[in-house]
Amino acid sequence: MGDIPSRSIVIASGKGGTGKTTVAVSLALTAPGPIRFLDCDVEEPNAHLFLKPKIDRSTLVTVPVPVIDAGRCRSCGHCASICRFSGIVMLAGKPQVFPELCKGCGGCSWACPEGAIREADRAVGVVEEGLAGRIEFVAGKINVAETSSPRVIRAVRRSPSGRPWTLIDAPPGTACPMMAAVHGADLVLLVTEPTPFGLNDLKLAVSSLSHLGLQFGVVINRFEGEDCRIHDYCEKGNIRIFAEIPEDRKVAEVYSRGDNIVDTLPVVRDIFIALWGEIQEAMNRSDGLRMDGRSCSS
Repeated sequence: MGDIPSRSIVIASGKGGTGKTTVAVSLALTAPGPIRFLDCDVEEPNAHLFLKPKIDRSTLVTVPVPVIDAGRCRSCGHCASICRFSGIVMLAGKPQVFPELCKGCGGCSWACPEGAIREADRAVGVVEEGLAGRIEFVAGKINVAETSSPRVIRAVRRSPSGRPWTLIDAPPGTACPMMAAVHGADLVLLVTEPTPFGLNDLKLAVSSLSHLGLQFGVVINRFEGEDCRIHDYCEKGNIRIFAEIPEDRKVAEVYSRGDNIVDTLPVVRDIFIALWGEIQEAMNRSDGLRMDGRSCSS
């Protein structure tokens, strides 16, 4: 996967629509120094709408797919039997390749006793790189109808950088794409909202990260100071709440225009500057992710 900078922070969420990208972009714009931003939400990348980078390089992401030499193939079926994704199946006694289902593992060419299978690259997505002011910007975009999101995410993660901080905007949910984005991170911030759905999906994300042994904390978005379900859950699990972003119609109005809330709303900017302080303090302490005593008024 390539080396990860010593300070890598992933912004993730158990579900879509919690404000994950808003938090990631706002952190990038209030960073204490030069930073790299990786948009790994490759199925629906949208950070560029707010950071407005100038893209100066694009690189195709490819998957090696099998090409069968009909003259050498003896229709033994070994290639189809080893494929667990139906990238090759036997139809009418002959192997048929379905490139969209191939994961590029190379198992079929290894299993072929006749050496009748070679591999050819097939594009499944693209990685775009550029600058947005002092922000080094990298984004992945998977082609329509493709299923190789983790491969595109890993390509984004491999992009070289000398920046001291890397922010990664992860795909929502807890499936393979999210796992590929958080792998090896120094800290994962889980963005949630004080709703029954928000709490349910937060629990799923916490369970996934706990199994991976990653350090994580919580950012509560759209907080109104009355619903304490997220605070209660974090207190029981000794999970640190890093920030609370209040429910505010002005935030939605700014976001709907494609503007940045930290450039428009000074109060919100102060929240993210304070959040950076919380992040740096936590990452410099061995017990930095302990519960910090935030309370919720009921």
